[in-house]
Amino acid sequence: MMNWDRVREKLSILSDAAKYDVSCSSSGSKRNNKEKGLGDTTGMGICHSYTEDGRCISLLKILLTNFCIYDCAYCVSRRSNDIKRVAFTVEEVVDLTINFYRRNYIEGLFLSSGIFKNADYTMERLVRVAKLLRTEHKFNGYIHLKTIPGASELLMKEAGIWADRVSVNIEMPSEESLKQMAPEKNTEDIIKPMAYLSTAIYNAKEERAISKKAPRFAPAGQSTQMVIGATPETDKDIMYKASSLYAGYKLKRVYYSGYVPIRDDGGLPGMQSEVPFLREHRLYQADWLMRLYKFPIQEIVNNDYPTLATDIDPKLGWALRNLHQFPVDINSADYEMIMRVPGIGMGSAFKIVNARKFGRLGWEQLRKIGIATNRAKYFITCTDANYQDLNLQDTTIRQRILTQTNSKFEKYYTQQLVLF
Repeated sequence: MMNWDRVREKLSILSDAAKYDVSCSSSGSKRNNKEKGLGDTTGMGICHSYTEDGRCISLLKILLTNFCIYDCAYCVSRRSNDIKRVAFTVEEVVDLTINFYRRNYIEGLFLSSGIFKNADYTMERLVRVAKLLRTEHKFNGYIHLKTIPGASELLMKEAGIWADRVSVNIEMPSEESLKQMAPEKNTEDIIKPMAYLSTAIYNAKEERAISKKAPRFAPAGQSTQMVIGATPETDKDIMYKASSLYAGYKLKRVYYSGYVPIRDDGGLPGMQSEVPFLREHRLYQADWLMRLYKFPIQEIVNNDYPTLATDIDPKLGWALRNLHQFPVDINSADYEMIMRVPGIGMGSAFKIVNARKFGRLGWEQLRKIGIATNRAKYFITCTDANYQDLNLQDTTIRQRILTQTNSKFEKYYTQQLVLF
């Protein structure tokens, strides 16, 4: 019988500590309910994220423990931090998950942990939580396990069998910064499990392509997270690191977690120097350009432009630096080039290419498709010559767009930048 008062105290502490881990999206997994099991993974975003249709979906996001043998300077759970230490038992996490799910509070579990004793000791308990949920409780909801660097391949394999997504944090954008901020950790212990998971996920997909009866292995893939702003890397350094991780380990996502000051330390930014939310936002926008829009990373950031602009998004920044590639003729350009136009997203580009099969497009049709005409009009031509506003200098276009924008999101984050 659980002591619920004690469990409630642990939940308060360990859910608060887990908020610093942002890599918790569930996209890519499909685990159907069967044999009267519990839950169902829908393959859509989870963990207080928003799905494509705007729904917010919740996840029980906790640490197994905030005890830790490491003393990473940027981590609230570091060994030297004077905080109350608690730990869930495996059975407590399982019971919490089932009880919260039955009450419709959550749709899955995101489980990470500080490291107590050693990597295998901690990883074995994380895996046991997932295994008990799947086997004893027939839980088919989403499970994301944060794997522990240095844990054995056998435990990594089990994690992939029982979890939908697995991840190991890269921690810092460079090896030098990792040595500075977390001298007890080493890059090899992080890269080795990442490489193993990448190979295992690929092999499982190949086997299932041959036989649908082949076992699944981390069907939602693997992700990672790096802390930004605690060390002096530029946006270029961060994005080049992300690019190499995507290419080398076929990651589903790289998450960017702005450093939150948690103590005064000569080697860290001061308590009043929290990384602006806007920098995280720009990094995610650049990440989307790289992953989904297929921009080569050097087109987004490079030696000449190592820092992403804060007042405009990376796509608009690229366009203003490459005005010689515009205007784009909406009625003849290929899909890839139309996607590069500021104000036209992937979905709108697809609609444009399909719509023009039935006739040439003008501004009226483009508005109905849903493009942001206040941006796109500086970069495209269509059938309505009277509405074209081309041949302007980049500074003029930039100022006009900033003046005309109606994006509450952009205005909000610009205000946040001023606050910091």
